[in-house]
Amino acid sequence: MRAVFCYFVSDLGVGTEAYFHFLPLQNVSEFRYNLSVIILHITFSLVQFSIQYPSESFSLLNVRWCCMLHAVEALWEMGVEKDIDDLPKNDANYTALTPLWFLERAALVHSTRTSLVHGSRSYTWQQTYQRCRRLASALSNLPVDLGSTVAVIAPNIPALYEAHFGIPMAGAVLNAVNIRLNASAIAFLLSHSSAQVVMVDQDLFSLAQESLRIWSLKSESFKPPILIVIGDEHCHPKSLRDAMDKGAIEYESFVESGDPDFRWKPPQDEWQSIALGYTSGTTANPKGVVLHHRGAYLMSLSGALHWGMHEGAIYLWTLPMFHCNGWCYTWTLAALSGTNICLRQVTAKAVYEAITKYKVTHFCAAPVVLNTIVNASPNEVILPLPHVVHVNTAGAAPPPSVIAAMSLRGFRVTHTYGLSETYGPSTICAWKPEWKSFPLEKQAWLSARQGVRYIALEGLEIMNTKTMQPVPSDGVTIGEIMMRGNAVMKGYLKNPKANEKAFANGWFHSGDLAVRHPDGYIEIKDRSKDIIISGGENISSVEIESILFSHPAILEASVVARADEKWGESPCAFVTLKSGVDSSDEQLLAEDIVKFCRTKMPGYWVPKSVVFGPLPKTATGKTQKDLLRAKAKEMGPVIKSKL
Repeated sequence: MRAVFCYFVSDLGVGTEAYFHFLPLQNVSEFRYNLSVIILHITFSLVQFSIQYPSESFSLLNVRWCCMLHAVEALWEMGVEKDIDDLPKNDANYTALTPLWFLERAALVHSTRTSLVHGSRSYTWQQTYQRCRRLASALSNLPVDLGSTVAVIAPNIPALYEAHFGIPMAGAVLNAVNIRLNASAIAFLLSHSSAQVVMVDQDLFSLAQESLRIWSLKSESFKPPILIVIGDEHCHPKSLRDAMDKGAIEYESFVESGDPDFRWKPPQDEWQSIALGYTSGTTANPKGVVLHHRGAYLMSLSGALHWGMHEGAIYLWTLPMFHCNGWCYTWTLAALSGTNICLRQVTAKAVYEAITKYKVTHFCAAPVVLNTIVNASPNEVILPLPHVVHVNTAGAAPPPSVIAAMSLRGFRVTHTYGLSETYGPSTICAWKPEWKSFPLEKQAWLSARQGVRYIALEGLEIMNTKTMQPVPSDGVTIGEIMMRGNAVMKGYLKNPKANEKAFANGWFHSGDLAVRHPDGYIEIKDRSKDIIISGGENISSVEIESILFSHPAILEASVVARADEKWGESPCAFVTLKSGVDSSDEQLLAEDIVKFCRTKMPGYWVPKSVVFGPLPKTATGKTQKDLLRAKAKEMGPVIKSKL
């Protein structure tokens, strides 16, 4: 082949042979690049040939072109990496991955097993599958098809669970809306996502109406979406009647109008969108996070695998389903043919009662919920637990003291970490058998780290953002958590600038700062915007918070930077006290807290100011540090600390 090619180019007499000598065969991409250079060179040579020898016939020139093309084709094939065969994909051996198939299997294998429980209502997997098919059918009879967005504004009730299957079964995209947002914020979400249908809980109907009113005022092209109101036995019947009187379609009637044998639409492409969620948007408009069927499928199974969930698991919905689609456990429970126990409102008493009544085996919750369980009053607690209950916590770094307290009560806590952009948790603090021999305090500290990647996340690094090189695994050097793989979102909806920034250099940039320990486990130190720089030294607010949580009087704590005349910034602690703590002398309490901190941390970490009161929270229990930063700014700079 080389001889034929060399003969051809040398016959042109223009020195192309020199290029071929340096054509590397070991690197496919470089090989093809150099080959393209040769093709351009030969094309130029042929043009020169036709000018130099105009008397040559067209047929001779055509022969030369054909020779060149055959030679290049042969060389190109040399640069192609081939599999053992050239067998194609077909309908028999390839199906796009989607978690929707989990529901069909659950209905087939465990048709009579209880799928959902909500108050006095319960369904089997066969009934749930039929209801989801009816929902998909009814939606398809509306102007809902591939790529349409259907928003659901509801707490943890069966209709929201059914929406996770019925909406994508119609080819549409589910947007489960945070119910703790105000009307203005929801109006932005509905407008940005171009929602064509809005399903809303009866108690939230007035919120939805106000959101639509705001949307209509801000958009000249506003077209009101179809409203479907969801009734619930835990709500007053009047609010359901009022919504229907205002033209809303009643959910149960809507579902009944659908075909239980509807031939639902599995995605033709697993990259097809299945869900749309939104970031918290504390400093700007929230960003729309688009997730695909493939990621939802893989993360649903990864969550079960890493958590050690078993078939038939009984899962309590303490985590809002609207938060990252319930961390994908909406689909996981169908894969396991488990049982969903719905909670409209989460209290410590409701959690303990559900564990006793339904034999709950698993639940997920933000650390604030664990704190509520640990500090529940005696009349809310049912101990000892009838069995070990597995708890998955994420959303913020859980204090080791809370993990230790949960363990003493019979809960086995697993710490995970992730973002809306990674389908919820995508790393896990995987338990190691040798940790069992350690003191409980050390076990709790080890378990409070963010750990290692899920099996569906192919890349996890702590990077120096300037060099894009991994930081040393020394537990000290801070870098940014970066990820890549199937567990990363498709991108932000209608936001190319944000996508360019988020995916720079082939990695998803989380904005979270962490270290990697010698055992390979990562540990978050802070959000990049939450690092406190005092006297030129970086201080982790998370580490101060962890120590504050161990103070006997403190229920919750959050630390932010406050301007400081001497140091530039200094830590400001916002603290919620436990019930029963005497708070009549806040100055004395603050001095006691500072004295406690001085025995536990470096001097420059010790808060220069302490503020008492409830902490502002997001819908998922995260402390709204942006509001605390604003409050610290209003307080003005620390001139001379009184503590």
